[in-house]
Amino acid sequence: MKICGIICEYNPFHNGHAYLIERAKAESGCDAVICMMSGNFTQRGEAAILDKYTRASHAVLAGADAVIELPTVFSLSPAEIFAKGAVRLLNAIPGFETLAFGCEEPDRERFLSAAKTTAEESRGFRRILKLHLKAGKSFTRARSDALIETGRGDTAALLQSPNNILGVEYQKALFACGSLATILPVKRTGAGYSDEELYKNFSSATAIRSAVSEGKERAVRKNVPDYVADDLFSSAADGSVFKKIAVYAALTQSAEQLSRILDCSEGLENRIKALAKDNPDYDTLLEKATTKRYISSRIRRILASALLGIDEDLIRKALKAPLYLKVLAVKNEKADDVLSVLGRAAFPAIARKGDLSNLSAAAKDVYEKDILAADIYGLICGRPVNRSQTLFIR
Repeated sequence: MKICGIICEYNPFHNGHAYLIERAKAESGCDAVICMMSGNFTQRGEAAILDKYTRASHAVLAGADAVIELPTVFSLSPAEIFAKGAVRLLNAIPGFETLAFGCEEPDRERFLSAAKTTAEESRGFRRILKLHLKAGKSFTRARSDALIETGRGDTAALLQSPNNILGVEYQKALFACGSLATILPVKRTGAGYSDEELYKNFSSATAIRSAVSEGKERAVRKNVPDYVADDLFSSAADGSVFKKIAVYAALTQSAEQLSRILDCSEGLENRIKALAKDNPDYDTLLEKATTKRYISSRIRRILASALLGIDEDLIRKALKAPLYLKVLAVKNEKADDVLSVLGRAAFPAIARKGDLSNLSAAAKDVYEKDILAADIYGLICGRPVNRSQTLFIR
């Protein structure tokens, strides 16, 4: 069976996501599309608007054949580790041949070139990058300026959008794990990644989440399938609850504990700790902690990681240890074929509670964070959420 993978968050699932699944099926020649999806927390460092099983079912209803959970330790990591973790899991699946993703630039060769360029950093590039970081620039901006100064302006231009950055990181991850899978860049339709404007059919997930919070049901329904809209206006998570307990986590952890979190270094732990004491409001804390160097998504990921007790050591261990393939949802008519393939994967598939006995000690540590994330997400929603049962979607 030929597998086309899609790495995603579906926060929420919208028309643009449906378009990518359609193009992946048409252009990859695959027998099945398997999505590797973030669980209850996303790379923005926030609780997802809907729980992971609901979002997984939306993807299958829209044409995906199965959805596997990207472990929380990866879903709350910056782009490089987010990509490495997801690609490593997909590469464990027999028949994984293609990785499709939406982007602003559909030229595959540009992604291959950019991945090679950024993976093979010269001593001169690293020196210039370090100087820009010392000047207080964010990593993304510092890398772009360093690339331009070392004569690689084409790569710098490609890395101006989040989707293109992820695409390059996907290719780098494929190189790193020796995968033979090829990338399939698909040009995005409609709004950009973080475009806050609502459009008729293809708005960004950012704009849709804002519209949901403002009760703009008619506008939302133009941009998502009906079954997604129904869930958004009946089961969306309460972001205000998450914000309060995230600040609580920053208050209760010591600066030393915060410093063990990935990307919480160079005194940032002391800054966050001090600001949390004086600013119990999450949005105010975030605004004051954010600088040109420490972008808001980085601060949000640190706060969410503090809440879940995810430190850098666990993430590094997860990148090396044998893990698992947690099946969230599968298309009923493809279930036998897909589960058979997953049963032959390099990592054990988890479709029921009894499968947990197959996990290594390290994998169990990682999986426990997924369970904790589900329990905390239930607290945010004010109701229990599915923790382990695979959904079979007709």
